[in-house]
Amino acid sequence: MKLIIAIVQDQDAPSLVEELTENEFRVTKLASTGGFLKSGNTTLLMGVENESVEKVLDIIEHTCKTREITTSLLSVTMPGDTYIPYPLDVKVGGATIFILDVEKYIRL
Repeated sequence: MKLIIAIVQDQDAPSLVEELTENEFRVTKLASTGGFLKSGNTTLLMGVENESVEKVLDIIEHTCKTREITTSLLSVTMPGDTYIPYPLDVKVGGATIFILDVEKYIRL
């Protein structure tokens, strides 16, 4: 058995959870924050049998697409200068996935 930890963008989470539950995978959803833009993320925890890992990864890959956005970051050019907006193209979306071996699984 494996524990899959998937960190996805908030906007991808509802459709991913729906797709996983339709395929009879149990999912625990946690709100999280982090990353380059300090944006809202969702962390999903799933316990799956070894033979189901690839199916879960396929669902995540199909649901969580990478997209490019333009954001404005503030930067300082020289000491004493004021902050100026600096537009920056950033890729967001996709998923960060950790797959761990499960030593013991108990469901009460």
